[in-house]
Amino acid sequence: MRLLLDTSVLIDALRARQGRRAWLAALVRDGHSLETSSLNLAEVYAGMRPPEEAQTKAFLGALLCHSVTPAAGERAGTLKNLWSQQGRTLTLADMIVAAVAIEQHCALVTDNRKDFPMPELRLYELPR
Repeated sequence: MRLLLDTSVLIDALRARQGRRAWLAALVRDGHSLETSSLNLAEVYAGMRPPEEAQTKAFLGALLCHSVTPAAGERAGTLKNLWSQQGRTLTLADMIVAAVAIEQHCALVTDNRKDFPMPELRLYELPR
């Protein structure tokens, strides 16, 4: 299965939290593809601490990274508009991540499931 890793999952893996490194390694051994988006990379680098640079580059460089295409941009804007009309305030950044995952046929791996309510987006269950 193709899995798009959201920023929270990437940061947990980089900072060795919640057993995420071992869990991601097991997913790879089981044949899953670990992927992310250019937006998630930007968010990780925005919060990176100077001593983390080499490890961050190595880890993120091993992932397939998807750019935000015009189609994903259009879908993200449409999603944000649709949900705001329903009274839900969702961030544009999250809508871009959702749009990339949908466009690339990836399940999204995130700790923030409430931020991704759209039924057309597959969410991958995190271990407890």
